[in-house]
Amino acid sequence: MAGVLCFGGSRELHRPSASRHPALVGMARYQTLQKIGEGMYGVVYRALDRITNEHVAIKRVMLDADEGVPCTAMREISLLKDANGCDNIVRLLEIHVEHGALWLIFEHLECDLHHFLTSTNQGLPLSAVRPLLYQLLLAVHHCHANRVLHRDIKPHNVLMRRTPATEPGAGPDGARPWTLKLADFGLARVFNLPLRAYTHEVVTLWYRAPEILLGLRTYSWSVDIWSVACLLVEMLNGKPLFPGDSEIDQIMRIFRGLGTPDADRWPSIAALPEWKGCYPKWRAQPWAQLVPALADDPSGQDLLARMLWYDPDERIAAFDALAHPFFDGLDKELFHAATRR
Repeated sequence: MAGVLCFGGSRELHRPSASRHPALVGMARYQTLQKIGEGMYGVVYRALDRITNEHVAIKRVMLDADEGVPCTAMREISLLKDANGCDNIVRLLEIHVEHGALWLIFEHLECDLHHFLTSTNQGLPLSAVRPLLYQLLLAVHHCHANRVLHRDIKPHNVLMRRTPATEPGAGPDGARPWTLKLADFGLARVFNLPLRAYTHEVVTLWYRAPEILLGLRTYSWSVDIWSVACLLVEMLNGKPLFPGDSEIDQIMRIFRGLGTPDADRWPSIAALPEWKGCYPKWRAQPWAQLVPALADDPSGQDLLARMLWYDPDERIAAFDALAHPFFDGLDKELFHAATRR
């Protein structure tokens, strides 16, 4: 059995048809080159599209003999369709069911943020971070506007490519030298009001919001904002903000950095299942110490403080973050024009 889907709407991708190449139908169209990733729900390969001669990323998900397509894969496909329409979200090009597996064909990007930061071996300048953060917030806002929680925003799931020379802002001195795209919706969920209970076993530990660490089950979009803030600091510092090795170590690192929260800063904290009133009472470290690159940037400090706000109900939304003065001076039309194309 073989099936193909192309997701369209305002971002319809016109794929060259395989009908002119009868020998290249289905997965025969793609030549696997190398494995580039492996997760809980599948293996990802870099491959060559034999028709377009372009690289793609292929995610292989094995089918269950009794259940068929795993519910996790169906959820990812559905949520990617819901999130379609933003140039800063990775595009799902086709779906094939062949050889006992589900094959998801994605556009391929040069690297992820983790490898990009590793290759530089240092933090990025503010001039480079601003356009990257703005694009990430565009993706997150688009998800949240479509009621999608990503729940696993981390450097490995943020993909990057050099902006093509044919697009505005390209080049090392351009306003948008790199195009950024949010990927891997395997842990994503749809959220509605009233909020429903979710598992706390989401979001890689270093990027996990404190409300999840403290046992809150009815969390919402604010958990993604916390993760984005951690990525902002990692881009500037060149290393993770809170690299804990266990859940208790993670929450302790957060408290040591941002100060131990109390009822004034987080009114509902005493009701959280894992909250202990006996935590050490640390004072918040100065932003200039936590993020030296923001020492002389009050607007950057303010945005970061709003994104790392303890009370999730008061944490800044992606929509409001996009309008923050930190991004004054950016040619925002470049990024919105890319999304409208």
